[in-house]
Amino acid sequence: MCAQPLKPTACLALADGTIFYGRGFGATGETVAELCFNTAMTGYQEIMTDPSYAGQIVTFTFPHIGNTGVTIEDDETAEPVAAGMVVKWDPTAPSNWRAQETLLTWLERRGRICMGGVDTRRLTRAIRLQGAPHVALAHNPDGVFDLEALVAKARAWKGLVGLDLARDVTCAQSYRWDEMRWAWPEGYTRQTDPKHKVVAIDYGAKRNILRCLASAGCDVTVLPASATAEDVLALNPDGVFLSNGPGDPAATGDYAVPMIRDVLKADLPVFGICLGHQMLALALGAKTIKMSHGHHGANHPVKDHTTGKVEITSMNHGFAVDAQTLPDGVVETHTSLFDGSNCGIQVQGKPVFSVQHHPEASPGPQDSFYLFERFAKAMEDRKATV
Repeated sequence: MCAQPLKPTACLALADGTIFYGRGFGATGETVAELCFNTAMTGYQEIMTDPSYAGQIVTFTFPHIGNTGVTIEDDETAEPVAAGMVVKWDPTAPSNWRAQETLLTWLERRGRICMGGVDTRRLTRAIRLQGAPHVALAHNPDGVFDLEALVAKARAWKGLVGLDLARDVTCAQSYRWDEMRWAWPEGYTRQTDPKHKVVAIDYGAKRNILRCLASAGCDVTVLPASATAEDVLALNPDGVFLSNGPGDPAATGDYAVPMIRDVLKADLPVFGICLGHQMLALALGAKTIKMSHGHHGANHPVKDHTTGKVEITSMNHGFAVDAQTLPDGVVETHTSLFDGSNCGIQVQGKPVFSVQHHPEASPGPQDSFYLFERFAKAMEDRKATV
């Protein structure tokens, strides 16, 4: 076990019995989740509100968390979704003209349990060597913890395998989206002259993905994860987008894969990101696998084999498409240069493609924006032939 610092007010209990002590902030109480680490140096607010982090506590390897505060413009969804955060240093007061609130008050108001003063390098090494552990995170200002009970809760948690979380984070009903990407000095503006009708399936969609679609000339209608092919095709779209999201793709695929297969029969352009990429792969006959500790960060090099270029990408996934199971007629278009894992596929001869990474997150910062333009071009080409 780690040496106990003076007056700890939070502790992190791993399923193997290891205990990390620190200083609690945000909400008080306990939460149980999978622990991952994220290497991004910016974007902590976007990470905490990314629906793909449902069921996970995020360890930030970058120590300066909180120094830009929070602003409602940077939320990727209405409420934080990540279960909590673990950081090296306690969040600092913001120094940013856009800040509307401190990270500390935002986390407390939003009910997220967090912990600072942790040796995050040691914790990250443990995750890399042993895989993403199941953990219990507790924050008690009195500093009293039942360690045996916390370890037992971490061990009893079933984990993400077999867990369908898309239903928990998807929209309750359909809605339209026309807000475009943020740009100085106007901020967010509206798409007033769309060229293409797109139906986006919300498995946990990030707002900036929808903004990128709007900026690419799309009139976007968002449907819940449970939408059927009949629901999608009734809107007469020019293309279909499959969003990011959390959980085990095989579990979500129980209802998503039949819908996607029926949509594919309509010969529409289809574009998927993250969980949407995995859903498309499953619908085409491939399989997905649970990764040891996943990919979470904003500095991941990915090679686009269609152009030979290397992109710096943002990633957040604990499952991956098994490239060895791709069927005939489906080609691997992108691979991770960290570990060679699959990061993109395309159906040969058809405008059906997807990527594992997040082009909307702008880590490059614009290395992968072409994917939205590629989707728009596919819809334009299809309309020219029908």
